[in-house]
Amino acid sequence: MVEQKATNITWHAGAVTRADREARNGHKGAVVWFTGLSGSGKSTLAHAVEGLLFDRGVRTYVLDGDNVRHGLNKDLGFSPEDRAENIRRIGEVAHLFASAGVIAMTAFISPYLNDRQLARSLGRPGDFLEVYCRCPLETCEQRDPKGLYKKARAGEIREFTGIDAPYESPREPELTVWTARETVEESAARVVRHLEDAGIVPRTP
Repeated sequence: MVEQKATNITWHAGAVTRADREARNGHKGAVVWFTGLSGSGKSTLAHAVEGLLFDRGVRTYVLDGDNVRHGLNKDLGFSPEDRAENIRRIGEVAHLFASAGVIAMTAFISPYLNDRQLARSLGRPGDFLEVYCRCPLETCEQRDPKGLYKKARAGEIREFTGIDAPYESPREPELTVWTARETVEESAARVVRHLEDAGIVPRTP
């Protein structure tokens, strides 16, 4: 838990409530947290789901791991401590989006159970949907879209998840997608159906 350093601060509630925003949007705010090994298809799937929802008029935004490290988290590396802080910040930002009535989708390896649980705990019950992009390490290495596994195997990258750093698989994710067996379209459709079943977005006529 991060220490609260600022003192003499007060949370100010706005005149426009979350319920007001959700009513205007026609859907609820939520955090859809995609987790899995590098190369498991998290970013590809998140953007596919975003496209499906956007076409239906749903307000969405994808927080992608690499993109966030170019700005908000550019001061962080990949040590366990930096990974934890990376996820803490993203969790806070994602829940701000959800409070604004937006469906925020995050595409991060987020390898540690405790860090993902902390991200879940920031919002209301039902706000957080963990989607486990389950894919064998061998398949992720074969894909290796950024050439990172090759560098990790060669010792050029240290503390790389799945090689010399652990990945703690979700125990009870809201949804598991088998990205080595399903097409992107099939997995994306399953995520959207889950959002419908959870009452976050309305079903299509």
